[in-house]
Amino acid sequence: MNIVVYPGTFDPITNGHFDLIERAARMFDKLVVAVAESPGKQPALDIDTRIALIEDVVDGLDNVEVVGFKGLLTELLDQQGARIILRGLRAVSDFEYELQLANMNRAQAPHVESLFLTPAVENSYISATIVREIARLGGNVGQLVHPRVADALRARYHTPQNSG
Repeated sequence: MNIVVYPGTFDPITNGHFDLIERAARMFDKLVVAVAESPGKQPALDIDTRIALIEDVVDGLDNVEVVGFKGLLTELLDQQGARIILRGLRAVSDFEYELQLANMNRAQAPHVESLFLTPAVENSYISATIVREIARLGGNVGQLVHPRVADALRARYHTPQNSG
């Protein structure tokens, strides 16, 4: 079975993330969306909320599984029986950091490969950081995320219904 792991904080999952998930799900037998606990990043949404939102967003993609994790990504890959890490590249500025991560993962687990996908053009400017900031300021994130995610962000930031 050809298994790929798509790791990230997903705080929150955006339409750009979903674009990559949907496309990768067509290319692999199984896609594992690995939600990093990431306490050092101080996520706006707790890990259980992030997992539940991703499960809602990917509902209907039968070969996609969502798991939470903490610790080394390479250990999670071994647990999942995966040898491929999926990462997204929005812009050239992402490449240097992603290359560094890919090389570090390869140094820890030489059998692991990294696969980079670019989002569709209409999603290329979306980042979870920007979505959080817009939501925190009461802006409309409805074009950037799934409706359930917009609702969760409104609840998190106590913004009115018409802002999402």
